[in-house]
Amino acid sequence: MPPIRIALAQTNPVVGDLSGNLRTCLERVEEAAEKGAAIVVFAEMVASGYPIEDLATRESFLNDSVEAVKNFAVELNERGLGQIVVVLGTPAIVAEEHRSPWAIAQNAAVLIREGKVWAGYAKHHLPNYSVFDEYRIFVPGDQLISFELGDLKFSMLICEDIWQEGGPVAKLREENTDIALVLNGSPFEIDKDDRRVELVKNLAAKQDVAVAYVNLVGGQDDLVFDGDSLMIDADQKLIGRGKQFDQDLLLFDITSKREIAAVSEIASHKQDDNWQIWNALVLGLRDYVNKNNFKSVILGLSGGIDSAVCAALAVDALGSHRVFGVSMPSKYSSDHSKSDAFDLAKRLGINIRTEPIKGAVKELEKQLKLKDTSAENLQARVRGTILMSLSNQEGHLTLTTGNKTELAVGYSTIYGDSVGGFAPLKDVAKTLVWQLARWRNDWATQQGQAAPIPENSISKPPSAELRPGQVDQDSLPPYDVLDEILDAYIERKLGREQIKALGFEAATVDRVVGLVDRAEWKRRQGAIGPKITGMAFGRDRRLPITNKYS
Repeated sequence: MPPIRIALAQTNPVVGDLSGNLRTCLERVEEAAEKGAAIVVFAEMVASGYPIEDLATRESFLNDSVEAVKNFAVELNERGLGQIVVVLGTPAIVAEEHRSPWAIAQNAAVLIREGKVWAGYAKHHLPNYSVFDEYRIFVPGDQLISFELGDLKFSMLICEDIWQEGGPVAKLREENTDIALVLNGSPFEIDKDDRRVELVKNLAAKQDVAVAYVNLVGGQDDLVFDGDSLMIDADQKLIGRGKQFDQDLLLFDITSKREIAAVSEIASHKQDDNWQIWNALVLGLRDYVNKNNFKSVILGLSGGIDSAVCAALAVDALGSHRVFGVSMPSKYSSDHSKSDAFDLAKRLGINIRTEPIKGAVKELEKQLKLKDTSAENLQARVRGTILMSLSNQEGHLTLTTGNKTELAVGYSTIYGDSVGGFAPLKDVAKTLVWQLARWRNDWATQQGQAAPIPENSISKPPSAELRPGQVDQDSLPPYDVLDEILDAYIERKLGREQIKALGFEAATVDRVVGLVDRAEWKRRQGAIGPKITGMAFGRDRRLPITNKYS
C-alpha cells in the first residue's frame, strides 16, 4: 500500500466565531488536498475557539456549534473534498439522560467524511487545575474511538487524556492503534514545549504508537497558544514540529507507525527561551487587540524600562502606526526621562505627544490638601485619567505597563499607573523585563537593525519619579533579591520559614510576604495580560482578599 499523507493543521480560532473558524478550516482542507493529503487533523475545540468557559452551559451555543459542523461537512462534500478524512475539535451537546447535574456539553473530536459527521470522541480526563475548570462545564467521555484508513488504524484523543494515566489512552495498544491523533488546546508556558515532547514520546513508548499532536495557536484573553505541533513515530523519533506562535500546515507520509517521513522542510528544534517569551507576549497582545476590534493602543512613556519594553512589544505586534505614546512629565520628572521617552518613540517610529500633569496636580493638591503618599499617588492618577480620556476620545486600547514584580508587592497606584485594558508584562518579573530588553536589542543588531530600546532606559536605576531623587530601591529590596523571594513564595508556594531557610534575611522575607498578601485586592482589579509562567496572577494564583493567614 502507498503511504497515507496526513496534514496537521495548526490554526488560530476566535472563541464564538463558528463561521469564521470553520471557514479557515475549509481553506486548510483545500490546501491540504492540493498537496495530496488523505487526512487533515485540527486542534481541540477549533470550531468554537478555546476555552469556551461558560458558553458550554448555553444550549443555543452548543446547538449552533453542532449545526455549524454539520454544514461544514456538507460544504466539504459539495466542493469535491468529501473523500478527505477530517478530524476536528468541537463542543457537543449531551443527551438529557447523560448530562451531569452541572454540565450539558462535551469537549469532542469528530470524524468527517463524505459530507457527514461520523464518530465522535469525548475528552475523558477533564482538567480542573491552573487555568482549566473543565470538570465544571463538561461531561467526560469513556470510549476510545478508532477508524481505519488504508492499512493504518487511527485513534482520537484530546489533550489532557495523554497527561493522565488510565482512560481511553490506556486502550491504544490493545486496540492495535498505529497512529494516535491528539487534539490539543495547550497554552504556552516557559519550558512547556520540552515537557510536551517528552510526554508524547512517553505515550509512543508505552502504547507502541506513532503520535500526531496538533495544537492551537493564538491569543485568547490571557492565554497564548503557541502551536508547536508534533509528529513522533512509534520509536519515539521526532519527525517534525510546527511553527511556534504562527499558523502552519504540516505534511507527513505514513507507511507504518515506524515509517513516517516529513513531506516538506519542517523544524525539529525549538528557539531559545527569550525568543519564545517575546513572541508569546507579542502574539497575546496582537490577538487581544485584533480579536476585540481595537484600532490602536496608547500607553504612557516614562523613559523607563517597563514602558519601553511594552512599546517595543506593541510595535512588533501591531506596527508602529497603531501605537501611540504619551509623555506626562511632572515637576519631579528628570530631563533624561523625557529625552529617553522621545528617543524610544523615534527608534520605534511611533507617535508621541506631551501632556504635562503639573497644573492639574497642583490644583488638586491644593483643593484636597494632599501631602506625602497621597500627593504622590495623585500624580499617577492624573496620568491614568489622561490616558483613559485619550482612549475614550480616540478609540485606543490603553496598555498598562506594570510588571509581575510590581503587581506582586503592590508597587503601583490603583486607578493610576495600573489603569488600562491589557497588561503585556503582567506575568513578567522585573529581572526578566531587563533580560528581554537586552535580548530584543541584540536580536535587532543581529538583523542589521537599530536597537529599539534606548540603552539609558535599560541601565539607569528604575524610578517612579513621584518625589525628588526617588528610586525604586528606596522602597523595595534589590530586584534580583526580590524576584528570588517572590519566586519562592509565589511560583514554588513556599512559606515564610521555608524561604528564610534558603538564606534570605528574615526581616526582608517578612516584609516581602506581607506586601504580597496585602496587595491581593489590587491584583484582583487589574487588567489581564499574557500568561507565560505556571503561576500567573488571576488564572493560576487565586487567594482570598480577606485573609489573616500569613
